[in-house]
This record gives sequence, C-alpha cells and structure tokens, in this order.
Amino acid sequence: MKLRDLLKTRVIILIIVILASIILIKPSFNDNGVSIRSVEVNSSAYNNGMVVPVDISPRDRELITQINNKNIIGVEDYISATENLVEGDTVKILTNVREYAFIMEQDNLGLSVSEPASTNIRKGLDLEGGSRVILEPVDSLTEDEFSQLIETMKLRLNTFGLSDIKVKAASNLQNQNLVVVEVAGATKEDIRELVAGQGKFEAKIGEETVFTGSKDDVVFVCRGDGTCSGVHQCSEVDAGYGCQFQFSIRLGGEAAKKHAIVTDKLDVNISSTGGQYLSKPLDLYLDDILVDSLRISSSLKGQEIVDISISGPGFGATRGEAVDDATRGMNKLQTVLITGSLPSKLEIVDVRSFSPVLGKAFVDNAILIGVLAILAVSIVIFLRYRKLKIVLPIMITGVSEIVIILGFAALAKINLDLSAVAGIIAAVGTGVDDQIVILDEVLGKAGSILHSWKEKIKRAFFIIFAAYFTAVGSMFPLLFAGAGLLKGFALTTIIGVTIGVFITRPAFAAIIEGLVDKD
Repeated sequence: MKLRDLLKTRVIILIIVILASIILIKPSFNDNGVSIRSVEVNSSAYNNGMVVPVDISPRDRELITQINNKNIIGVEDYISATENLVEGDTVKILTNVREYAFIMEQDNLGLSVSEPASTNIRKGLDLEGGSRVILEPVDSLTEDEFSQLIETMKLRLNTFGLSDIKVKAASNLQNQNLVVVEVAGATKEDIRELVAGQGKFEAKIGEETVFTGSKDDVVFVCRGDGTCSGVHQCSEVDAGYGCQFQFSIRLGGEAAKKHAIVTDKLDVNISSTGGQYLSKPLDLYLDDILVDSLRISSSLKGQEIVDISISGPGFGATRGEAVDDATRGMNKLQTVLITGSLPSKLEIVDVRSFSPVLGKAFVDNAILIGVLAILAVSIVIFLRYRKLKIVLPIMITGVSEIVIILGFAALAKINLDLSAVAGIIAAVGTGVDDQIVILDEVLGKAGSILHSWKEKIKRAFFIIFAAYFTAVGSMFPLLFAGAGLLKGFALTTIIGVTIGVFITRPAFAAIIEGLVDKD
C-alpha cells in the first residue's frame, strides 16, 4: 500500500483542518512570567496605561516578566515582588510587550494575574474556579429594560476590579428572563454582596452631592452623536498612546442650582499646564465606589450650568487600543448616567462556588475515560474484523475530532465548561458509531457484487446523516434549558457531530477505501 492511495482530497482536507486547529489552539508549556487578567479602573497600573483588550485570546495576554529588576517566573514571585509596595514607591514593570515605569498612587497596583495560559482554549467557570449566581428580576421588565439591567450589572461588577466577570442574559423553558453572573476567583459571599443592592449613582464635590442618576437630575446624556460625544486628542505617551473622550450631559433645574451653590464656595487653582480649575473635582460614585474624578473649569464657579461636558482618558499600546479604551470609558460613564440604578430589584435564584482543583481533576478524568473508551472500542472492532489497519484509523479519527473541536472553540472564543467537555465526549462517541456503520457497510458486504463501493458508502452516509439531524434536533432545546447551563453540552455536541459528518467521516471513508482496495 502506497501513501498516495490514502492521501485523497478528503484526507488532505482533514490534515489541513487539523494543522489549522493546532495553530488556533497555540499550545505552549514553557512560558515564564504571569499573565495580566484584568486591570482595576483608576488603579496605579490603569492610570499609567496598563489595560487588557476586550476578548483577547488567553495566549495573547500580556506577560509580566520583571518587577523592579526582579525576575517573575510565576505567581509566587509576583506576590513577593509586590506585597511590600506602598503609595509613593517607584515601580518598573517589564512585560513581553513593553516597559512601564511610574510612581504608585495607591498601596496596590490594581492588577489581577495568573499563570500564563498553555493554550488558547477558554476554560469555563467550573474549570477555573469562582462563583456563579442566577438572578431573577422581581418586576416584569420589557425587552429594553432587561437589556438595560444587563448593561448596568456589567458596569456595577466591573467597578470592583474582579477578573473575568461575565454577565449574560438567559431564560428557562418557562421563558422567564434570568441573569447569570460568573466571577472567577470570587466566593459565594463575595458575589452575594455584589449583586444584593439595586445600585445608585452620585456626583459629589467634596462631601456634597450635586446630582444623582435620577431622571430629574440628569435629563439628557449625549450618546451615539458625534457632535456632542466622541474620542479625540490622541497622542503618544511614555507607555504607548493616550486619548481623551468627551460627551455632554444636561442637568435638571434643581441640580443646576445645587451646582452653583456648591461651586461658588470653591477656590480657583492653576494647574502645571496653566489651566484654571476649581479646588475640588467632580467625583462620580457608583454604589459608593469612586468610578471617576473630573476636574471643573474655573469658568463654572457659581454658575447654574445646565450643559456640562464630561471627559476622561484612555490608554493603549497602539493608537487603536487607546481609542478603544477611551471609548469603553466613555460608554461606561454614559451608562452610569443613563441607567444609574437597576430598573428592578433582583432575587437570587441560585448561587454556586466551583473549585479549580475539582475542575482540573474532572478534566484529567475525562481525558483518561475518553482514551480508555477509544481503546476499548478499538479492541472490540479488532476482535470483530481481525484487522489492525482498520482499528488505527478509528483511533486517529477520534483524536482528530477532539483537536478540531478544540480549535473551533478557540477560534469562536467559546468557554469550555464541564458540560462542554461532556459534549465533546458525546460527539466523539457518535463519531465512533458512524465509523462502525461505514465499516459494517463496506466490510460486511465486501464480497457482494450487488453493491459497488460508492453504493456502500451512500448507504452508510444515509444512516449517518439521519443520525446527524436527529442529534442536532435533540440538542436545540438544551441550548435554552436550565438558564443556559446546558448550553455548553448542546453547543459542543452540535459542533462535534457537524465536524464529524462534513470532515472526519468522509476522510475516514476515503482511508478505508484505500485500505480495502488493496485487500
């Protein structure tokens, strides 16, 4: 048997897809340093240009390799290098992207770090560890109000600087709207505290509240209009690029009067650049947490100002990243001012915590069980057909399906949780069933002159496609059942059987054809 007998078009397609999947997974096991998972808003690191791009792949996260000339190999080294840093200390951080040097503005950097990712596969909460809470609005909400609630929840949780926060809408089979909040590294008690309140917004000058997020105080927020909202003034800074965003708001009458009374008491200071500002800034608070602090121009002193311009910074390694960061900051503040508090109180339906140790143990066991299952099936097939060269393609195809599923998950940025791992196992099991159907049609009637090779394959694929449509149809209800907690299982099963039917099954049939033709 020559290699060209096996390297048919369908097999070549399979090989190309496998190689592409490996590139997407991007495996690596020897990275030194710690991965930056998130940067707390208004922290020392954030104010000096350290940001984490939205939806960045795990292997593309910035790695800290040195702090103050001390090599950082892992998380323990990072803790040792940062635990004694206090406000006023000079910090020099070297990453695999660039170098940062700044003076500490608080007693901590505001960074959340972890060991570098070994692949681009995104792990779900139950594999990484953390907590999940399912919430139900107490009041009946319209579709727009529910979307507003989701955005406000995201904003509220992000102000706490927790890493890997996911807030998503879900529903159950009774079509009830639910909110699922997942926070990596948080306990059940932490997440209960974060979602317990309804939320409030306040704008203060010193200790006096000038206006809140109520509709009476803020009557208009410019959003999505380039004439009064946008990002501008981008320029190079020490850490890369910096941009400024600006948008307008309109205050109600009472809020404007309060602004005049409070600002009339303030002194005028001259900044280092020559600008004149009032002695106290306008501080924006969400649930008593400082979101941002804005300087007030001296021209606004004692004035009943209705139209106010709010601005803020954005940083990034490139101009594009700085613009994106400034845009996110602007959208965040606009959302605060528009939505202020949640449109409905939330009732906690379920809270669960997950241990990363248990998650790792489950994955290890799943891999072991999967390998043993493939070996067991291969032994049975060998005993049935007495041909080792028939068994090897089944094992290779099973492994290929797993690699391709993981590659697609990396490309589509799908979080693989415990249910998704179960879905992968189910998809591979379905694949083995289909391969047995092909073998039975081909080898079971090998001596028959009534059916050509093409006829045998057609008969096999008729059965395979019937099973495929049945499997996909049965998975669709699970995409929405149980507040979306079974979505991972359903999605990976659908992806797996689809990859199998259109890529690996045809390749397997071509390999068997090459082998049988030489018998």
